[in-house]
Amino acid sequence: MKNKVVLITGGTGSFGNEMSSHLLKIGAKKIVIFSRDEFKQAEMKKKFNNNKKMRFFIGDVRDRNRLDMAMMDVDIVIHAAALKRVEVAEYNPFEAVKTNINGAQNVIEAALRNEVDKVIALSTDKAVNPINLYGATKLASDKLFISANNLVGKKETRFSVVRYGNVLASRGSVVPIFLNHFEQKKGYFPITSKFATRFWITLNSAVKFVINCSKDMGGGEIFIPKMPSVYISDLAKAINKNYRLKEIGLGQGEKLHESIFSVRDSENTYENKNMFLIEPDIKFYKKKKYRYFKNLKKIKRKFDYTSDKNIFLNIKEITNYLKKF
Repeated sequence: MKNKVVLITGGTGSFGNEMSSHLLKIGAKKIVIFSRDEFKQAEMKKKFNNNKKMRFFIGDVRDRNRLDMAMMDVDIVIHAAALKRVEVAEYNPFEAVKTNINGAQNVIEAALRNEVDKVIALSTDKAVNPINLYGATKLASDKLFISANNLVGKKETRFSVVRYGNVLASRGSVVPIFLNHFEQKKGYFPITSKFATRFWITLNSAVKFVINCSKDMGGGEIFIPKMPSVYISDLAKAINKNYRLKEIGLGQGEKLHESIFSVRDSENTYENKNMFLIEPDIKFYKKKKYRYFKNLKKIKRKFDYTSDKNIFLNIKEITNYLKKF
């Protein structure tokens, strides 16, 4: 991404802030932050000391005309904008569809019209075998971005997806909730179940992974970093082992364990020591040349890769991660 113009939708979120820091270090030519919250944009401007390489566009991915304007002369788009909270999507289904599905289509069409080189859409483990509307909309979004490679015609635009699990200490994640309970001295942590597990990745690792994928993407892949799992109960104990764990049950649309790819996906999945790569199931009119990462081999066993069938961090390891935040 060096010397490139990079646009980040939903750029004022945790991911956008971290990605902007990395892009400035790499030497990006310009960073365009596209989001609808003027206060967060003002705060981000202050954080980055009004850096001249950064531009801030007020806009919504639902607005295709605004996206068209924002993507002029852009080389790479990272699509991070989404309605992400499961319970919000359940109670506001039309809004979730407008942002997560219609918004994805608008990003694709604007990228094609502006002949953007590369588009990377961020996804979630909740898009795999979804049981809630948020996951279902992200599954639809993933399908749109993969299929968009059949719409490029003679253009060189490429679309790929990066999928990962829960991001440590990101806004809205469980860590800030536990820390809030600890700071208020409530004496307990609310957990859905002592058996609940989640895939876990640090924000820094997620950003670096997206940057690496942008270098080698051919178009149509779903990239998945290899991540450890955690028991939510162990996460709570790592914050304070003396606090009581109060089981509150699974919320609406919640799973006990998450999946990072399905049995069907595994038929087209490759891996190396750092990642999984799911090849597109559809045939593209214009076949791209893949520059696969080193030592990438097709997985031999067909399975549903869930967070309870994985390598787990122990309480000490979780504690060491938390010390960095």
